[in-house]
Amino acid sequence: MTKRWQIVKLGLVLGLTGSLLLGACGAKQPTSTTVTRTDYLKHKVKVPKHPKRIVASYLEDDLVALGIKPVVQWSVKNGSGTQAYLKKQLKGVPLIDYSLPYEAVTKAKPDLILMGTSSAVANGKYAQYNKIAPTYVVKNGTTVTWRQTFLDVAKVVNRQAKAKKVLAKYDKQVQTTRQALKKSGQHKVAVLWVTNNTAYMVNDNSASGALLYQDLQLGEPSLVKQVSKSATADWSAVSLEKLAKLDADDIFLVNSQKSASLFKDPLWKNIKAVKNNHLYQYGDSSSWQYSGPIAYSQMIDMVKTDLLK
Repeated sequence: MTKRWQIVKLGLVLGLTGSLLLGACGAKQPTSTTVTRTDYLKHKVKVPKHPKRIVASYLEDDLVALGIKPVVQWSVKNGSGTQAYLKKQLKGVPLIDYSLPYEAVTKAKPDLILMGTSSAVANGKYAQYNKIAPTYVVKNGTTVTWRQTFLDVAKVVNRQAKAKKVLAKYDKQVQTTRQALKKSGQHKVAVLWVTNNTAYMVNDNSASGALLYQDLQLGEPSLVKQVSKSATADWSAVSLEKLAKLDADDIFLVNSQKSASLFKDPLWKNIKAVKNNHLYQYGDSSSWQYSGPIAYSQMIDMVKTDLLK
């Protein structure tokens, strides 16, 4: 009986051991919740695969288009200036100053920080932000298109599939609008922004300029080409004397100062598009000063409304 019991006991032990081994093999192994990405400045950043609390000042358009609401939103002058065209999508999102103070960023408790410009992390700032949360600098600069920035944002937040759908929808909107504009006749257009009694003209390779002249293939006036050649920013100041010779059929005006004295100047009134009543005005709450899939889509709708009457 003793020997028999020993054999039974050994069988039980072996059976239990086998079961444990099979269970271990069948159990799901733990997976990493982070992934390493290399940002625009060659930092290797270990970012969450599915970030929940993102600080991405001035990249809100890209995030919202991807179905993500950031934990804070860009603002200037103590909140007097925001990206008002995103007001509905960013309802309830607290403001943060555009300079991104370390204390304010820390208070937001981010699990990922996205930086839209390389200058924002210069002079040792990157190390400071990276102590708060993984910090990733997206593609940026004068030679980088809004699409490249958008796709880079999508990659780091793991929403590449969504980004493709967003761009496909946008491209369809562009194609349809471009065809309709061509049927209505050739339009030479310009975008101006008036603030502090000064007129600024958009660069033909950025912001609304890229949309009008590249995507929609509208006519580019000679003055726009001239100003764009020497432009160092999205918007360049232009004198009234030069504007008086602007050969645009239509002008989209971002009017941030309705009482500006330049509007009463004979030179302004003598501009071709102004004289022909082809001046379409928008305020600071519009998307004309911004870029991104939502801003551009809204601008296309405005162009259709104004030029396809």
